[in-house]
This record gives sequence, structure tokens and C-alpha cells, in this order.
Amino acid sequence: MDATFEPAQAKTLRAPALDATDAEIVRLLSADGRMTNAELASHLGVAPSTAHTRLRALVERGVITGFHASVDERMLGAGLQAVIGVTLRPSGRRESIVEFADRVRVLPQVIQVFFLGGDDDFLLHIAVADSSEMREFVLEHLSAQSSVASTRTSIVFDYHRNSVAAPFR
Repeated sequence: MDATFEPAQAKTLRAPALDATDAEIVRLLSADGRMTNAELASHLGVAPSTAHTRLRALVERGVITGFHASVDERMLGAGLQAVIGVTLRPSGRRESIVEFADRVRVLPQVIQVFFLGGDDDFLLHIAVADSSEMREFVLEHLSAQSSVASTRTSIVFDYHRNSVAAPFR
């Protein structure tokens, strides 16, 4: 999802009511986002036009927010991943939160950005080539920022994403 980060506009989210067919569409496409409409209809036991209409409605309602490729960062030369906790300085928080999020979300090393409540203000999931590049990322993009009070870096050994997760090796 490429929505702009806007914490000042808190939104109340209500889970949309999903019937069994909608829930199955979500489950099937979460496992295989490349499934054709004909395959989807076959799994559901409905006409292709019905599957298409139901899928389009799920997208329009915001239940399905996009279709994405799962990328093996190692194949792109970024085999070292980390999760970095970032705490911002208390002064000017509202502005610094938005500015920080806008600045880091576009960096090529950043896979995911999480805005949190708790000890850390943000968690960044990054992928880099090696420990030297990780050190450079933290120093240049985090520690050097006046709004950043502290960082905590944890190396990722392996991770799993939903039902399409790769097995531990």
C-alpha cells in the first residue's frame, strides 16, 4: 500500500463483514496472488463473472489493498536483513513523526516501516548487502537525524510471511 503516512488523521477502522465466499477469496489470493480469475472461480465453485465481481468488490471496499511480488532480497545482493527500532526525541513529535516516516519509507534499503505505540516509535525492516552497509545505513539515515534519539538493531536470521512462508533451512 502506498498511502501517505498521516498520523494526525486517526481513522477508526471497522472490519468489513465478509461472507464465506469473500473470506475464501482472501485466503486463496493470500496464498497465490497470481491465481487467474478462472482458477479462483473453480476453487470457489462459482462462475468466473461472479468471482471477478466479488474480487473487484473486495478491492473497492479496501479489503484487498494490492497484489505484490514476494522478492528474495538475497537474489538482489541484499542478503543481510535487520529490524531497527527507532525512538524519536520528544520535542516537536508530531512534525518529526511525519517527516521521519516520509524520509525513510522511500529509501531503497527499507522493506517495511511500522509506526508504533510503545518503547520504540518506529520499526524499520531493512535489507542490505553486508554489515558495513548496515552500519552506513544506521549512521547516515538514522543516527545523523536530529529527530532520532536512539536506535536498536536486531539482525534477522530468517522470517516467515503468512501462509506463503518459506520453511526454515
